[in-house]
Amino acid sequence: MKKVEAIIKPFKLDEVKERLAEIGVHGMTVTEVKGFGRTGGKKEVYRGSAYVVDFVPKVKVEIIVPTDSVQQVVQVITEAARTGKIGDGKIFITPVDEVIRIRTGETGEDAI
Repeated sequence: MKKVEAIIKPFKLDEVKERLAEIGVHGMTVTEVKGFGRTGGKKEVYRGSAYVVDFVPKVKVEIIVPTDSVQQVVQVITEAARTGKIGDGKIFITPVDEVIRIRTGETGEDAI
């Protein structure tokens, strides 16, 4: 099993969620986050004064999937979240040793 974490633009969340549902992914955790990458934030003007917004609002989507589904999930997220502009986000993939469903005690892929 793998954990797929995607940091995306907030307005792309619905499209990503719908596209993931189409391939059978229904469970996910979504968190509102802030951050910046290479660009270091963005410049804005307020009442004639320029200032830098250090942290840009983003959404983090976390999904646990069977290892054989990872490439399909990554492809769907990439296609749905891409705008072609700076700040589209990143995807991280990490191994998951175990999953346990608290209510039933199911483990492994049965608990996803």
